[in-house]
Amino acid sequence: MLNQTDALPVSVQKGLNDFVGAVKQAFGNTLVSIVLYGSAAEGRLRPSSDVNVMLVLKTFDIAQINPLREKLSLYHAAFRLNVMFLLESEITIASEAFAVKFTDILSRHRILLGTDPFDDIKVSRSATLQRLRQVVINLTLRLRERYALVSLHSEKLVPIIADMAGPIRTCAATILSLEGKNDLHPKEALQLLTKQFPQHDWQKTFNNISKAREEQELNVSEEISTIQELLSLLQAMQNHILNMK
Repeated sequence: MLNQTDALPVSVQKGLNDFVGAVKQAFGNTLVSIVLYGSAAEGRLRPSSDVNVMLVLKTFDIAQINPLREKLSLYHAAFRLNVMFLLESEITIASEAFAVKFTDILSRHRILLGTDPFDDIKVSRSATLQRLRQVVINLTLRLRERYALVSLHSEKLVPIIADMAGPIRTCAATILSLEGKNDLHPKEALQLLTKQFPQHDWQKTFNNISKAREEQELNVSEEISTIQELLSLLQAMQNHILNMK
């Protein structure tokens, strides 16, 4: 496993090694695979990034989860470890139901233990388009709601901007994959996609997104304007997706 995580901070490497050992002990023969996915799988963690792990299991028994609870709480607090528990028999239906997420997982994952459970998985174009529409409109509604709730204290918008960056970039990568441009990192995919939205110069938006993720702060004048830019970007993405077939 070490060669799969050596691009990560040492504290994260040690925590993952410890967690993998605990998972092996807890699940035994019911464990199929342990998969690291997302930015951690690329070694591109930011302070606002989650460390996402999927446990692929033959069966799910709550009693097997109980020994993991203390370590899961510890590492969730330490480096934002999040764990998905997925049955091997659920992979196909989950990949269709959450097509955008699984398109991203297929392109950005590392096997920490076991076999690759996605070797034969392909997400259908129709499911991906349908899910893209759902995800982008949901992001739009969430962002409007969050702005209305916290913008009286504009500094609270910065973590919202940071949290929105990942799913927006993932949607951009998924859109471009449907257009035949595969294996792009989500950050670069968003920059490439917006070249199709020439009515606006998005570079300042990109800079502020990166700053929110990496430094967890923005200038006061940029917090609200960046939210507005993200809403405009999501609207442009919605329109683009509606024209895809």
